[in-house]
Amino acid sequence: MADYSQYHALGQGEVYDPNDPNRTSAPAAQNFYPPGPQYQQPQQQPQQQPYQQQYGAPQYGQYAGQQPPMPSPGHGYGSPAPQAFQDQPQAPQDASLAAQVGGMNLGADSGYGTTRRKKKDRHAYHNVEAAGSSQAFNGMPPPGTPQTQFLDSAAQGVPAFGGGQYGQQPQGTPQMGHAQFGAPVGQFNQQPSNDASATIGTAGSGPPKVSPEDLPSVPISRDGAQQHFFKNVYHTFERHVPPPAAVSFVSFDQGNASPKYARLTVNNIPSTNDGLQATSLPLGLLLQPLAPQQAGEQEIPVIDCGDEGPPRCRRCRAYINPFMMFRSGGNKFVCNLCTYPNDTPPEYFCATTPQGVRVDRDQRPELHRGTVEFVVPKEYWTKEPTGLRWLFLIDVTQESYNKGFLEAFCEGIQSALYGGEEGEDGEPQRRIPKGAKVGFVTYDKDIHFYNISPGLDSAQMLIMPDLEDPFLPLGEGLFVDPYESKSVITSLLTRLPEMFSNVKNPEPALLSALNSALAALEVTGGRVVAACSALPTWGPGRLFMRDDGNHPGGELDKKLYTTEHPGWRKAAEKMVASGVGADFFLAAPNGGFLDIATIGHVSATTGGETFYYPNFIAPRDSLKLSLEITHAVARESGFQALLKVRCSNGLQVAGYHGNFIQHTFGADLELGVFDADKALAVSFSYDGKLDSKLDAHFQSALLYTSASGQRRVRCSNVIASVAETAKDSGTREQGIRDCMKFVDQDAVLAILAKEACTKLGTTSSNLKDIRNWLTERTIEVFAAYRKHASVQHPHSQLVMPERLKEFTMFMLGLIKSRAFKGGAENADRRVNEMRMVRSMGALELSLYLYPRMIPLHNLQPEEGFADPETGHLKLPPAIRTSFGQVEAGGVYLVDNGQQCLLWFHAQTSPNLLQDLFGSDKDSLKALDAYTSSLPVLDTHLNAQVRNIVEFLRTLRGSKALTIQLARQGIDGAEFEFARMLVEDRNNEAQSYVDWLVHVHKAVQLELSGQRSKGSEGGEGGVASALSGFSGLRPAYW
Repeated sequence: MADYSQYHALGQGEVYDPNDPNRTSAPAAQNFYPPGPQYQQPQQQPQQQPYQQQYGAPQYGQYAGQQPPMPSPGHGYGSPAPQAFQDQPQAPQDASLAAQVGGMNLGADSGYGTTRRKKKDRHAYHNVEAAGSSQAFNGMPPPGTPQTQFLDSAAQGVPAFGGGQYGQQPQGTPQMGHAQFGAPVGQFNQQPSNDASATIGTAGSGPPKVSPEDLPSVPISRDGAQQHFFKNVYHTFERHVPPPAAVSFVSFDQGNASPKYARLTVNNIPSTNDGLQATSLPLGLLLQPLAPQQAGEQEIPVIDCGDEGPPRCRRCRAYINPFMMFRSGGNKFVCNLCTYPNDTPPEYFCATTPQGVRVDRDQRPELHRGTVEFVVPKEYWTKEPTGLRWLFLIDVTQESYNKGFLEAFCEGIQSALYGGEEGEDGEPQRRIPKGAKVGFVTYDKDIHFYNISPGLDSAQMLIMPDLEDPFLPLGEGLFVDPYESKSVITSLLTRLPEMFSNVKNPEPALLSALNSALAALEVTGGRVVAACSALPTWGPGRLFMRDDGNHPGGELDKKLYTTEHPGWRKAAEKMVASGVGADFFLAAPNGGFLDIATIGHVSATTGGETFYYPNFIAPRDSLKLSLEITHAVARESGFQALLKVRCSNGLQVAGYHGNFIQHTFGADLELGVFDADKALAVSFSYDGKLDSKLDAHFQSALLYTSASGQRRVRCSNVIASVAETAKDSGTREQGIRDCMKFVDQDAVLAILAKEACTKLGTTSSNLKDIRNWLTERTIEVFAAYRKHASVQHPHSQLVMPERLKEFTMFMLGLIKSRAFKGGAENADRRVNEMRMVRSMGALELSLYLYPRMIPLHNLQPEEGFADPETGHLKLPPAIRTSFGQVEAGGVYLVDNGQQCLLWFHAQTSPNLLQDLFGSDKDSLKALDAYTSSLPVLDTHLNAQVRNIVEFLRTLRGSKALTIQLARQGIDGAEFEFARMLVEDRNNEAQSYVDWLVHVHKAVQLELSGQRSKGSEGGEGGVASALSGFSGLRPAYW
């Protein structure tokens, strides 16, 4: 195992010069020779690990009896503690910048000597310099680094571990400051021209000396960034490339939207379409408008502008935002998107300073915050706003009762509504806001409505036998406040499994039940939460076994990706038009076919979500089901939603990717419901040329009704600088290089992943075509970077942009995902994961493509507890997801955001098992195969692992984190563990090393003009290249 302490010395990466990220005190990169023990630095060794050596050793017992140091009650591991924004450390080299940006005084009235420029060039007054890497240093030296055997010798041009992006100096895109923001034109071009890059290659002749440990590492980049953001706040206007998505961070909104809500693929945009083509990068925006906030972040301000509504541009209809300029003493405001001068509404007028800044700017959140919400007047209403109506559709068929799904679902609803922490009055805290109401319907061959009015002693059932044209049999009593009718609802949910224990109806009529739910919600809109545990083969819209399991080469029939059934399509469109969405909880009968392509079409179209349990086992999966119902109910959500994205002159929206309805191109996106976990991708194209003297602006506007019944618009504003890339300009090459330096890796991955899902679902492309397309995009990006690099690198080196060092690994993870992998795969699982990728946010997608793997058998005593310096959890370092990293006797926690496996080596120490699960569990076979959570014990290890699991719960999307055991040679989940080791050869695809070799060879052929696209897609095309790299392959599963 590698000595991870050498990667975690954050203090060695101080930036000497804020304008030159390469002048740092970072350690030199290790050269590509097999590391020997004589090169490890004694002062970097972690303290002796008594805990690490005790598992499996006779002297282990000396530690087991000690009382573990439990975390202090004041520290939670859910999220970083609030940090005082007013006490931001100011960079001594750039006091003007800190005062202007950190203090949110973007104008010349800040008291500092900003150079006056003509008003055309003035939008926001930040003067931001370029700086280094957004990714942590992971052992890749840039070109020109002298060879050395020692890690801590001085080196020039090595990006600091956390240097630039994670150091103490502000960072921005290069041309934020060209004329428009008061910096001299051409300032960035005076920077050193050497590109920050990672290189992989071999020096000289002979066998290659590079080892898999030298390759860019996702765990190291995540861990380095995480340690930095435990101690620092992310300022949205100072550091213009966001942190990695899988990192917990607190953002401070300075007028540019937090990356949790919006991420641009390129934060320094080429001025021409030709320049964008030269980079081979997509230009797009990843939006998650209702993303959850973290403790310590400011609440999104809700602004009520009265009956007139928020001020908007008369030409492009953009909402007022911090980048609109006020002229004529405040009588006019100029739109930052279309440059149209608008008259300021009289009720919104305020005088301006001589510099053109409104006097009341700091009192108006919409003029200094990047993300705000406007309460809108009646002209924005489609129907009278009401609180969100939740309708639970409960499957009471024989299959649901027999497998325990009915009982687990009812318990999950009770937990979701009443399982919250107790408030001051002794009652559980409300998980749904006041004004929201709930109702219950059960179904098998018939549909049963329930009157749950608070005045009744018990619920009254009304049976609806007409499945062809169902209607609503009761007017009052279907929807109630769950806290007023608590006793009636609790009694009903407790009795339901017993009531239907003797009713043996095996076939559910799901579509009729959905139509009944639509009839109940048609007037108000709302959200349906439906359970189903068998193929709906009864009534209108009955489904049949479409999948015969015969898929040559793993290719599904294109009809299996969607539904052709007119009844289901019509129901989905009606639900969206009525402002209704649906979430499905589907438990397949023994892994059987459920036709998720048809059932899930309703949730995908309406903006809902499908929770799929391929082999539901009640003792193991009930906790996961309960937690996911609770999350679905408690997360922020809205309904009757419309979404529109606007951009600067010179750009236009080229397409949207996600789960929604868009009736015509250019129309608003329609969504029945929208919640905190849903994300959309927007791709842009050029319809002109961008002005490099001005910034590019983007604004998303989500019009929705909140769960409390208020009609709102949530606006997120994003700004990016523009690089001059016109063919006739002398700075074209430099402009292209600047664009490649400010890439957001997570946004690029999300755009490509969602675009691939759209291509697979809506075009004639098959899975092989999609995998080849993803491979081509990867190769094109690295070839483009090589073509425009300022330094000529040896032909044998694979050179990667600093911002995209882990890009190849993530793309390999995407090719290996269930949505796109080759080989046999269950049709339901493939379609479900394809739709899931289309709606994932950046955090969930990052974990999905590269799982987090943490060894638990060698934890340091202080890991898993609160750090006394910061109060945050001291996390153990994650390791690469490769079987080559697995140690004999090891225990590993592997989490991909969808499921969390606890893998035990066959030789795991009995002492470790007793510490983790209790004194009676002294062997792997003694463990309960259906364990889903850890017991609460007073042992040190048990407290550590429970704390780590609690922290990981906060770093995921909509899926609950429960433990599933994978014991070597015992559990079937071991195959899932092997599938999650994405750096190894599995999932019908290459290992990480072989994949890099393939990409490297293709880039070489591309640069020499000898490559024919698409011909190198398979493993056979790189057989000759792989023959020289056989020693690099790790031990395969």
